[in-house]
Amino acid sequence: MSKFDPIRPFYDAEVNAAIRQIIDDPMLEAMMNFAFPNDSVAHWKDLMLHTHSLRDFQINFIYPALMKVLEKSSDGLSKGGFDLLEPNTAYLFISNHRDIILDTSLLNACLYENGLVMTTSAIGDNLIKKPFLHTLSKLNRNFAIRRGLSGRALFESSMMASEYIHKSLLRENRSVWTAQREGRTKDGNDITHKGVLKMLTLAEDGDNPFGFFEKIRLVPVSISYEYDPTDILKMPELLAKSRDEKYVKSENEDFVNLLRGIMGTKKRIHIQVNGVLDQEIQEISSKKSSQSEKLAELASLIDFHIWKGYKLWPSNYISHDLLHGSNQFADFYSLEEKESFEKRLKGKVDTTNPVLLKNFLSMYAYPVDNARTSQS
Repeated sequence: MSKFDPIRPFYDAEVNAAIRQIIDDPMLEAMMNFAFPNDSVAHWKDLMLHTHSLRDFQINFIYPALMKVLEKSSDGLSKGGFDLLEPNTAYLFISNHRDIILDTSLLNACLYENGLVMTTSAIGDNLIKKPFLHTLSKLNRNFAIRRGLSGRALFESSMMASEYIHKSLLRENRSVWTAQREGRTKDGNDITHKGVLKMLTLAEDGDNPFGFFEKIRLVPVSISYEYDPTDILKMPELLAKSRDEKYVKSENEDFVNLLRGIMGTKKRIHIQVNGVLDQEIQEISSKKSSQSEKLAELASLIDFHIWKGYKLWPSNYISHDLLHGSNQFADFYSLEEKESFEKRLKGKVDTTNPVLLKNFLSMYAYPVDNARTSQS
């Protein structure tokens, strides 16, 4: 037994047995029929039953399924900065977080296409409570972050996650992906939570926890969707927040968000790798600041790079102008694009409700303000 058993992905030796547990699951059949519409069930089942490693599962099944998702629900994926990364090298990727499954899946697709080390990726255990999804996540090299804890249980869970990340990066040469905050950004304002960075340092020995960041290669990543496929699903939580009310998720809300993220309209998507923060981390580390101050400075630095690398689409500029009743960014979109966005807006939001309208537009407008901040 390993102490990481409660959270880790499968080992390669466990892969085939895990596949056999889900091979007849209707959800797997639906997924494979979507990804391989021209293959018989018998054919893909035979291929899957002869799979014995996580990498083979990801490359032969997850990757083609993702390509089909992009074909069916987007206008394509563009990418930048991957040429700055080196093969056979482990990186800690910290990105903004908009979609439960796609963010890390798209990053891994780009890493694979560029011959780079794919990630083991953090996922909240609230998202994988269904047995099939739990097994699938472990086959896709996800490790679980326990949610809803407090006190001692929260600390012990955070320590285990930190130790697992350290082991992956420093002993196994395995890249790691984590979001810049717990949960997805709902309002479009991508801010790194200092608590996430503190968690990463928990397993560092000695009296300088920040020294962990000097040992690794930290890479901020910007993920930009022209249309957020789950935008309207984020409205109830934003509405509750605007009323200072506690938001309680419905029973299947996470699962609905997961499916909508995969199948919902996205238009164009861009992933930007924003370089390795080696020199900047060295400079922060050399300061006579407290650990808390160093983490806050690093969080701001990650924000700066994510904002700067964010690809602004017409939807972002249109929303900013509609929100502020101006034509400030009219040069960045066409009349046709504006009319198309407004049609989508009216089809999703009660535009007579000023709070809903503001929340929806702000979700797309925030990246414009953040990008301008990063340029000033």
